Amino acid sequence: MNKQSSISPPEEYWLSGPIPEISPLLQPAAHALLQSVREVKTYLLDFPEEKLWEKPFGRASVGFHLKHLTGVLDRLLTYSKGKLLTTEQLEYLKKEGDGQDAPSSKHLIDNFEEKVTEALNHLKTIPDTMLSEERFVGRQKLPSTVIGLLFHAAEHSQRHVGQLLVTVSTLKD
Repeated sequence: MNKQSSISPPEEYWLSGPIPEISPLLQPAAHALLQSVREVKTYLLDFPEEKLWEKPFGRASVGFHLKHLTGVLDRLLTYSKGKLLTTEQLEYLKKEGDGQDAPSSKHLIDNFEEKVTEALNHLKTIPDTMLSEERFVGRQKLPSTVIGLLFHAAEHSQRHVGQLLVTVSTLKD
């Protein structure tokens, strides 16, 4: 049996029905975020804590992906609200790859799950009429929209969960 086949994929969240109080237009983002949490928890079952910051083949560590999942979701939610990043958010960004004095994988997973809960609560407050409103990203004020930022938050989370799976599969066993 190869390492990857020892990790079975969890059920797809989008097949479990709509998330109450979230617009049908935002259901795909909500489902993708919930799927990300489910997969992270599944893939990290019995993951050796001492390997959390290892970088196999020079690639990003599991710890980085866990911190980045939380950080990028936080930043994209901030932009979707039309706000600028705080000093704390910028400091967090600088330290996403830093495993020194980093919390445990359980703590990092809990942080991500809390941020997803915050995101879902935010999605419940967004009327469809606001989705096409212009928003700006970063110091360069790159143009986007509310729905563009929320879609990217979900898509980006799924992308990093996929990368996390590959890293976990490489390091586990």
